[in-house]
Amino acid sequence: MSQTDNKFGISTIAFDADDTLWRNEEIFMKAQETFINMLTDYHDEDYISSHLAEIQVRNLSLFGYGIKGFTLSMIETAIELSEGRIRGHEIHNIITLAKDMVAAPIHLLPNVVDTIKVLKGKYQLMVITKGDLLDQEGKLARSGIADLFDYIEIVSEKKPASYQEILTRYQIPKETFLMLGNSMRSDVLPLLDIGVKAIHVPYHSTWAHEQVDDNELNAYGDIETFENISELLPWLAKKT
Repeated sequence: MSQTDNKFGISTIAFDADDTLWRNEEIFMKAQETFINMLTDYHDEDYISSHLAEIQVRNLSLFGYGIKGFTLSMIETAIELSEGRIRGHEIHNIITLAKDMVAAPIHLLPNVVDTIKVLKGKYQLMVITKGDLLDQEGKLARSGIADLFDYIEIVSEKKPASYQEILTRYQIPKETFLMLGNSMRSDVLPLLDIGVKAIHVPYHSTWAHEQVDDNELNAYGDIETFENISELLPWLAKKT
């Protein structure tokens, strides 16, 4: 099926990257666990975890998403919770932890490669991911699948205006665009807000900041959800 044969109207399919194409949240969870263990001489684990989460959210507008912002938040948390007593070698351990995160191998999620290869050439394919530019570029390079996509967009935030800017820049009509991602807050709701199709592909764990409560979701009605990215192929086949 060529793009012109697609009766459903979709000609461009975009995918989130982290926890949609490859595993990512586990890297942060493992690093956070190691960081918490570093500070247990100062506070209990629950307090360290909640304080780190609070500082992360507080710093988003300053440092954005990704490993670098997470690292700065860990350092700030360590200084605050130790009341300035944190030692130089302990700060160095946090920086080493961050370097390990950056160099972590990429583990693609099941059926990603096979699904993308089937879509290649039939649709215009795009990755839209948010976070630190160098970090996201590095993950895409290590993933081995960057060449399967026609366009890659790395944005600092995923808001309705962010998606609208991409659609406008590439001259993509809204009715021909489809987005898939694991985050309801970042990959689905902003698209629905501007009248674009989006499908939720949940991941088994999601950062609390990305979660959406039921009351907010109820305003959107039924939202299309896949358990696995491979469900996209039969879904598209039914629509054509």
